[in-house]
Amino acid sequence: MKIGVCVSHAQEDIRKAFQNVKDLGLDNCQLLSWNPALWTDEQAELIKDALKETGVEITAFWCGWTGPQAWNFYDGQETLGLVPPTYRFHRVRELMNGSDFAKKLGVKDVVTHMGFIPENPLDSNYRGLIVAIRSVAQHCASNGQNLLFETGQETPVTLLRAIQDIGTDNLGVNLDPANLILYGKANPVDAMETIGKYVRGVHGKDGKYPTDGHNLGQETPIGQGRVDFKKLIKLLAENGYDGSITIEREITGDEQTRDILAGKKYLEDIINNL
Repeated sequence: MKIGVCVSHAQEDIRKAFQNVKDLGLDNCQLLSWNPALWTDEQAELIKDALKETGVEITAFWCGWTGPQAWNFYDGQETLGLVPPTYRFHRVRELMNGSDFAKKLGVKDVVTHMGFIPENPLDSNYRGLIVAIRSVAQHCASNGQNLLFETGQETPVTLLRAIQDIGTDNLGVNLDPANLILYGKANPVDAMETIGKYVRGVHGKDGKYPTDGHNLGQETPIGQGRVDFKKLIKLLAENGYDGSITIEREITGDEQTRDILAGKKYLEDIINNL
């Protein structure tokens, strides 16, 4: 296993963003992209040139979507991912377009949040959601790609059921251990028993459980939350995972850089002592 970091795809100098990855002592990243207006041939060429110049590898394309977003337990049910029927058709097209853009970059793993997948498989909204995700997965397959679910907004068994019900052979999981805690859905170590064999990407992120029924738990620097990275990384290795642990610290500024560097050392010490 190796360590990477999340990079935001913005209009600004993308080469500088990849150079920052190198300056952190890393050589790989997930590219987080929430602006479909940037998924152009011109941007693809700029990114490929920057990757060649800096020697950085994109391990996954984290594909966002437009429309309202509320990262809480109430409005999130109505706004996030493909779950809300109001936004589903448009976002399916955006995810397909994001897959096409990732193909131009030579990236084979496409990641997204699907939203609060219904826990009840008999929920009237569940079947339509499964059909929609299957259409995205099939489009990714036509591009030679995998479609990865970012964990957090559903329990591991609900995620497993969705993967089985969709039924394509190019589905996987981008395991964000902090999200499982922040949303109060599972202990990530225990979740490995249910979804471990599907893990194709991992976020290095930490956090604490929710303390009220309205808002997510608190993200923390790696090593200061409830994720047991020693047990988790051991289980990842036992499951044959040999990819990247991509650090995601959802703050900005100098504190973010300090936390990423501290997290890098924390994770590398664990990996080196497996």
